[in-house]
Amino acid sequence: MVLLDVADGIAVITLNRPEKLNAFTAEMARGLGAAYAQCDGDDDVRAVVVTGAGRAFCAGADMSAPAQTFDLPEGERNFSSSPVQPAAWDVRKPVIAAINGSAIGIGLTIALQCDLRFVARDAKLAIPQVRRGVLGDMGVHWTLPHTTSMAVAADVLLTGRQFSGVEAVQLGIASRVLPAKQVLTAAVETARDIAENCAPLSLALSKRALWAGRDRAGTEDLESLYHRLTMGRPDAREGPMAWFEKRRPNWQLRVGDEWPAVVAAEELDKE
Repeated sequence: MVLLDVADGIAVITLNRPEKLNAFTAEMARGLGAAYAQCDGDDDVRAVVVTGAGRAFCAGADMSAPAQTFDLPEGERNFSSSPVQPAAWDVRKPVIAAINGSAIGIGLTIALQCDLRFVARDAKLAIPQVRRGVLGDMGVHWTLPHTTSMAVAADVLLTGRQFSGVEAVQLGIASRVLPAKQVLTAAVETARDIAENCAPLSLALSKRALWAGRDRAGTEDLESLYHRLTMGRPDAREGPMAWFEKRRPNWQLRVGDEWPAVVAAEELDKE
C-alpha cells in the first residue's frame, strides 16, 4: 500500500491504493511511517517526495464501513490521532508533498507535516472532520496556524469547507500550484536540486530549527548552537569553494555520523 523508490539521492514514497483514491488505512499509516524511518536512517537519501498513485493524493480515511470509520479500536487505551510515526517533520531531510490530486482529511494533514507542498491546480482539498463528528488530526491544529495564520486555520478547520489548489497557494497552505501532470515532476526536480547542492547536515539542522517551535530568542539560541556545530567544518569550507570554482559541492559530513554530537550539544544547551 506504500511504495518506496530511491535513486540518485532522492526517495519517492507513493501512497498506493489508486482504486480507492489512496484512502488511508492503519496499514498505510504503518507503511508510511516505515518509509519515513528508512529515509531518515539512510544517509544516501538527500531529499524525499511523497505522492499518491493515480489521480488522487489521498482521499482521506477509508470509509468503506462508514458507521465504524471513526470508532476507537477495541481495547485501544493509547489512541493517537497521529498514527504515522515518525512524522515527516522528524525526517532529517526535506520532505516535499507532491499533491497530484485530491487531499482530504488525513490526506491533507499528512501533507501539512511536510516541508514543502506542490499542488495540482484542480485538486480538491479539505479537512472536513468537523462535518463527520470528529476533528482534524496529525497535529494540524499546530501545523496549519504555523504554516499560515490563525485566521486561515480557523477558516479551514472550523468550516471543513473544500477549496482548490489555486486557493491553497493563495492561503499559504501550498508552495506552488501546477497542472496535475506536472506536480510530481516539479517536486522531484526540486528534490534533485536539494540533493545536488545542499549540505546534508546543514539541511538537517535547518529543518530541526524550523520545526522546533521556539520563540524568537529560543530560535536565535538554537541557530547559534547549530552554527557552532557547522562553522569551520569541512562542509563550511567546501560550500564556498564549490561556489567560487563553479562546480558541484562534494559534501563530507554525514547526518548519521554527526547526529550524536548534535543531540549531546542540545542537551548541554538545556542545562
